[in-house]
Amino acid sequence: MTARGTWKRREREVAHFFGGERTPLSGGASRHTRGDVIHPKLYVECKYRESHAVIKLWDKTKELAEKEEKTPIVVLCEKGRPGFWLLIKEEDFSKI
Repeated sequence: MTARGTWKRREREVAHFFGGERTPLSGGASRHTRGDVIHPKLYVECKYRESHAVIKLWDKTKELAEKEEKTPIVVLCEKGRPGFWLLIKEEDFSKI
């Protein structure tokens, strides 16, 4: 499968997970949304890369969580910004 087909397939998988559908054209060319998934309540942006730095952090967290038989979640916070972001694997989503 071509690299182009790979990221499109991943966008379809993500869309299916959230009960939506992949946006047929990229970004501003679409008449539906600029996001990667058409969904009535969620704006979903997919980033397909060779690697993401935060995933390395998640891998280390997963190793520690497995030793305690727990579900790994990485919580990201930024100084001066309220709230936080959650990073979890899709297969663990229903556990929380």
